[in-house]
Amino acid sequence: MKPATGDFAVRTERLTRHYQMGATVVRAVNDVTLAIRAGEFVALLGSSGSGKSTLLNLMAGLDRPTSGSIFAHERNLATMTSEELARHRSRTIGIVFQAFNLLPRMTLEENVELPLRLAGTERAERTSRVHEAAERVRLAARLAHRPGELSGGEQQRAALARALVNRPSILLADEPTGNLDSATGDEIMLLLREINESLGMTIVMVTHERPRAERFAHRIVQMKDGKIESDGERL
Repeated sequence: MKPATGDFAVRTERLTRHYQMGATVVRAVNDVTLAIRAGEFVALLGSSGSGKSTLLNLMAGLDRPTSGSIFAHERNLATMTSEELARHRSRTIGIVFQAFNLLPRMTLEENVELPLRLAGTERAERTSRVHEAAERVRLAARLAHRPGELSGGEQQRAALARALVNRPSILLADEPTGNLDSATGDEIMLLLREINESLGMTIVMVTHERPRAERFAHRIVQMKDGKIESDGERL
């Protein structure tokens, strides 16, 4: 599915995030202007320390910019209060990390349900949403299992279901295949592409694996030293 033109899911204008470390200023994200259309699957590429994960955290509203603007569906995250950012993450954003971050004492069903509990969703709706998300990642038969009873690929699929359960419009993935073997990583990538194409969901994925990005993403944005080094479309 080609993304619609003109409808931006994420847009940044001269976005900057600097950190003070002793006498040194670390320019993690440095004057980045970027536009990602709704329905696009974008891979952020770069070596360690290039700024790609910091940029993803800014898109998620998990971090605040030092200067510049960042818009999600034309709402400026830089001007939101902490409460507004929390609502934004709950309603608009799904996040998947390299570490699965599943709670070991909870079943898969309880892990996936957690964002709905935090959002105050009614119990009857929570059940149907959890099953919908589990079906989407083909784990409906494993809902009673705990994370320790699941393979690495199943745990990442469970984390993906948890990210999808609030029906976000933007899915952010930080090295989602980093802890997986090659074949299992490809399964996760195929699932992400399926979600992008069937739901029209915008996906921004951080990775250092160019061949995988070239296979699955619409577009590759290369970062270096906090700046965009290249921005190539593959539509």
